[in-house]
Amino acid sequence: MNFFEQQAAARRVSTRLVMLFVLAVVAIVAAVDVVAWGMTRSGSALVFFSIVTVATIGLGSLYRIASLGNGGDAVALQLGGVAVPEDTIDPGLRRLRNVVEEISIASGVPVPKIYVLEHESAINAFAAGYTPSDAVIAVTRGALDRLNRDELQGVVAHEFSHILNGDMRLNIRLIGVLFGILMIGLVGRKILENSRFGGRSGRGSAMVFAAAAVAMIIGYAGLFFARMIKAGVSRSRESLADASAVQFTRQTSGLAGALKKIAGIPAGSRLDDRGEAEEVSHMLFGDGVGFSGLFATHPPLLKRIQALDPSFQGEELEKLKAAWRSALPNGMQEDLALGFDEERRHSLPDMQHDIRVTPTRVAAQVALPGADDYLRADTIAGAIPEALRDLAANRESVMALLLALLIDGDEDIGARQQREIAARLGDDIADHAMRVHQQLAADLHPMLRMPLAAVAFPVLRLRPRPQLDAFMATIDAVVKADDRVSPFEYCLGRLLTVQVIESLEPARHARIGWRKLDGARDEIALLLAVVAQAGNTAPLLAQRAYLAGMQHVFPQQHPAYAPPAQGVLALDAAWQTLDALHPLAKQSLVEAVTAAISHDGRVDVAEAELLRTICAVLHCPLPPMLER
Repeated sequence: MNFFEQQAAARRVSTRLVMLFVLAVVAIVAAVDVVAWGMTRSGSALVFFSIVTVATIGLGSLYRIASLGNGGDAVALQLGGVAVPEDTIDPGLRRLRNVVEEISIASGVPVPKIYVLEHESAINAFAAGYTPSDAVIAVTRGALDRLNRDELQGVVAHEFSHILNGDMRLNIRLIGVLFGILMIGLVGRKILENSRFGGRSGRGSAMVFAAAAVAMIIGYAGLFFARMIKAGVSRSRESLADASAVQFTRQTSGLAGALKKIAGIPAGSRLDDRGEAEEVSHMLFGDGVGFSGLFATHPPLLKRIQALDPSFQGEELEKLKAAWRSALPNGMQEDLALGFDEERRHSLPDMQHDIRVTPTRVAAQVALPGADDYLRADTIAGAIPEALRDLAANRESVMALLLALLIDGDEDIGARQQREIAARLGDDIADHAMRVHQQLAADLHPMLRMPLAAVAFPVLRLRPRPQLDAFMATIDAVVKADDRVSPFEYCLGRLLTVQVIESLEPARHARIGWRKLDGARDEIALLLAVVAQAGNTAPLLAQRAYLAGMQHVFPQQHPAYAPPAQGVLALDAAWQTLDALHPLAKQSLVEAVTAAISHDGRVDVAEAELLRTICAVLHCPLPPMLER
């Protein structure tokens, strides 16, 4: 399945989760009613206890979901995660950040926040969040210490697959739903823990004790259903993430090696805090609790290894265990022994380079990076000037850097934009942005603009909310300082807006659309007209490009070509409707935009970056390498 089919499948899994939740609630209510009937023989009591049970479960789920409103950060902090600084000089943490940034570029998603579970010696990791904009990736200290770079790449790529496949949103909601199912048992346990009978064993105390004990027993039924639901939802998604991770790392040995080390070292993948680990066990790279059979959230380790390395046998695993009992593996030393290859295997194309694409092939590449994308990402990451990377990693300079990416090359427009920045953020930031703009114009390849912005996103999100509000207002003013805003400047400004807003309120923006193509006919026509107009100075060629795109979505009939007078600024009113399209409708839209941009059969570097930016705004991340 491609990205769009995966998104649709994630919706179906969410529907199945709701059905399983309802069945579990019905079973728990039935158990409560059986006990209530045995105690009271009263129909009204059954109604009362049923309402109380449903309310307890529902309120428990709502409370837990609300407590996870900050998305991935809340989960990482709950497990004791420590954020990795953007400017860290620790070799292990620097290696982790480099790997995450390269895979982020390869997959076309913003660089997530990175956490390390410092007190966990096992090898494990997870991705959490509502949307790619608020995603975090966390790895254990054991993963940092025991895995070499290729193995770490495999694990991180596996977690990125969960981000791309829509699993994170499902996993967050699963935590909330299952907490509600467990509420009856939790209430009973708390009553028993806090009861102080102190020898005064009256009838009332005995009844409270009995009710709490019954609640705990019924809670075990909730625990049974919770574990079954987690196992059923998680196992297939883990196998899919393994396969996806292999697709865009250099080889299968990295991921297979990480799994072999989990199977071979004593700590394995089990986390020390079993209580916290069980709640998030369906999110982890490896089994963090130790369940098997019906309750297993992951396929058996040997089966996962053999899917990547078919020749591997159980006897070899025993040899590895014996070797690592005497000396645990050291990932950093293995890197030195392997002589990590720093060679950049691709060069960046020049602005006149033409790429031959087809709409269906580009749509198939959305959120499905391959080995070439990883190599291109390696090239891009290495080509970003160190001085600019330092600006992106610094909280004090990140706003000036992102504003500089949007400043127009025309001196008059640039001066107007500088005044807009100074009026909102002060002269210092305005002057700094202009200096950085001159540096960008001299040193930055067009293909490096979006990756540089992606590296800066996590740092920008660290700013206080009032500053972010002022910054986003400035972004809007800079983009709209002149009606001749270029498509790239507009789209990058829009992408910044989307990424920042979503990270501030991730739960609110976590959605998969339902809208059909017919319900967005005018907005699609507007987008294709803007794209056609941006890529063609001749009206006749622009009309042909527009018709080429419309043929993909409305082959029978479509609105006439009518480019808006305000150009790309007209798209402000269209994005919300377009982003609400059903995943399979978005696939058709991406194909249509590609057809409009490549109506002559070729796409240059600037057009390719415009296409990638539009896809990013529509939450359809496109890898950096369109040619295959």
